[in-house]
Amino acid sequence: MPKVLMKGNEVIAEAAIHAGCKNFFGYPITPQSELVAYMANRLPEIDGLFLQAESEVAAINMVYGAASAGVRVMTSSSSPGFSLKQEGVSYLAGAELPAVIVNIGRGGPGLGNIQPAQSDYFQVTKGGGHGDYYTPVLAPSTLQEIVELTKLAFDLADEYRTPVVLLGDGMLGQMMEPVEFTEEDMKVLPEKKWATTGTRGDGAPKVISSLELNDVNLENHNHTLQSKYEVIKQREVRFDTYRADDAEYMVVAYGTVSRIAKSAIDEARENGIKIGMIRPITLWPFPEKPFEEYRDKVKAFLSVEMSAGQMVEDVRLAVNGKAPVEFFGRTGGVIPNHSEVLEAIKSLAGGGQ
Repeated sequence: MPKVLMKGNEVIAEAAIHAGCKNFFGYPITPQSELVAYMANRLPEIDGLFLQAESEVAAINMVYGAASAGVRVMTSSSSPGFSLKQEGVSYLAGAELPAVIVNIGRGGPGLGNIQPAQSDYFQVTKGGGHGDYYTPVLAPSTLQEIVELTKLAFDLADEYRTPVVLLGDGMLGQMMEPVEFTEEDMKVLPEKKWATTGTRGDGAPKVISSLELNDVNLENHNHTLQSKYEVIKQREVRFDTYRADDAEYMVVAYGTVSRIAKSAIDEARENGIKIGMIRPITLWPFPEKPFEEYRDKVKAFLSVEMSAGQMVEDVRLAVNGKAPVEFFGRTGGVIPNHSEVLEAIKSLAGGGQ
């Protein structure tokens, strides 16, 4: 298929449709409202179901209902709206229901503004809602990668019976790039025998719930969930590296910030600084392997984020004291520019020599 020029939010929606999503429940909030509008136009064309809910809370509970019936379903929001969904996300995780939840992050805390931010990292990687649970989190850096990771999000959700978060930011949602939608064979996934589609008199009724009043039973269920998360951590870690083979210093960045970091790395290389980058693609599970490989080889790491410093905590855990870890970030929707990142790299190299 030929490449088409599209906005990021619309790419997510079209990629979801290509992945077999025919159900969407959402509520408009900037800077992801185009995703909702696109789904409102496209889903009726493929005999799908679009419903604008009265709130983010309503939307995530509608997702719970559709997921219980075994269909591929998605919702989307931005930071304050994503916060409102957290109880429902916990319910989805507790009931082991597959769904894809898109968060196009914006500046906070509170209502904040509509500019890009990465300050939802803690929320998406540490559970976000109540209880001991995790959701796989995918963080694309380009619109073409959105196409690939959106399909992956649905596949992971179905394979592991879990909600999956696709995390972007206002810049990724609003930018335009050419993308290609390729027709691929659907991954063979487990049959959804658990779905509440009726038994037609064959077997006991199917019940889906996250309620368990017996403490021992609930503990056993928690053990089951934790075992599943361990499997995900073993199988589904994804990351990318850039100019890392001979690096003496290492930037760590994800999403759109990694694009800014790349150009700063290239210029730093021209100035004689041997620096590379580790780009986490799965924020949970966090990719510890490349840090284990490079932490004895490089002099220092620099975590670059659009936050006050959140991913840097996971970077420090992965480095495990083997090298210094520094941080550079901008907050409140301010996007770090190329020159600022370059100066942070120079400072890192000057301090690490």
